[in-house]
Amino acid sequence: MGLTMTSNTQKHTPVPAAKVDFSAEDRQWIADRIKDVLADGHITLGKYGTEFEEKFSAFCKAKHAIAVNSGTSALEIILRTLNIEGKDVLVPANTFFATIAAVIHAGGRPIFTDTDPASFGSSPEEIERRLTSKTAAVIVVHIGGIVSARMPEIQALCNRKGVALVEDAAHAHGSSLDGVMAGSFGIASSFSFYPTKLMTSGEGGMIVTNDNYIAKEARSYRDQGKESFSNNIHTRMGYNWRMSEPHAIIGLRHLERLPSMIAARQRIAALYDEAMRGYDLPTPLPIPKGGICNFYKYIAIFREVIDRKALKLKLRDDYNVSLSGEVYEEPIHKQPIFQAYQTVSLPVSEDICARHICLPLFSSMTNDQAQQVIAAIRNTLTGV
Repeated sequence: MGLTMTSNTQKHTPVPAAKVDFSAEDRQWIADRIKDVLADGHITLGKYGTEFEEKFSAFCKAKHAIAVNSGTSALEIILRTLNIEGKDVLVPANTFFATIAAVIHAGGRPIFTDTDPASFGSSPEEIERRLTSKTAAVIVVHIGGIVSARMPEIQALCNRKGVALVEDAAHAHGSSLDGVMAGSFGIASSFSFYPTKLMTSGEGGMIVTNDNYIAKEARSYRDQGKESFSNNIHTRMGYNWRMSEPHAIIGLRHLERLPSMIAARQRIAALYDEAMRGYDLPTPLPIPKGGICNFYKYIAIFREVIDRKALKLKLRDDYNVSLSGEVYEEPIHKQPIFQAYQTVSLPVSEDICARHICLPLFSSMTNDQAQQVIAAIRNTLTGV
């Protein structure tokens, strides 16, 4: 697909690819509680961290939530509790560095799986094809906040094979399928609260599980492997993976606002969906029947590979619209650090990574900004 490179000198209001949203009221609420923490002096593993855990577990309809310092740490801790050292863990090729790094840091060996183009996630057929007697766990990733329609099949497969199912739900706060929340399909799940995520705590992550053993072990691992916070008996090779009270306070405020932020993103996504119909434009990645998507990303797929760099430059220079570009520009097995683990061809992952873009989307985005993006995309790709 070629780009219509006509000059456009009209001035436009900037539309960023993404934005962290904290209202004046949010900022005051957070500041008041951080002042409380600083005056009290209890700035880690305190009452706000406990409240954040309790409210997040309730939101996910799960028994336990354990707050940690990043989504990466959350995933590594889960894998350590599953004792994957020296064993294989199936990981999707369409994911971020942290998913693979967590496996390696926990002592496991990542086995890459190809991508299901219908969801940008995993398929049960591909997982079953890669399973061996050495497989200890399967990690699935809910790309862009979409929970695959095939998650129940993957869940049943892992149960049948006796393999732990772990969810990397870094994109999926508040997403669900048939009433089951993202993060509740497997034995445990990890969430990220990095600033680019739908909700943030500045830095931070959360482990969600219904398993009492995993919850107990996770609380030890995050605090230097101590038996409990009040004594210095170390029973696990843990690390400083704690979440501070200021970070928990920020997370609490965004968790309170999460339903309204998701609704705002869904409204913009509906405008994009309508605009894509009847034009020679990229096709939105569909939300499965029975699925609720938080629209962490709005993913649109081209029929063929285009020059995304040229597209980004034109949208920025002519229309003041910024594209983050894509979820992942290339599948993770193409990263130099993971070349040693690449043993099979993964053509679907390479194809879908090359043929999609993500449109600008954030919780405070206005209808006018969305229409500016739509007009820019139409003009650039179709000349309309």
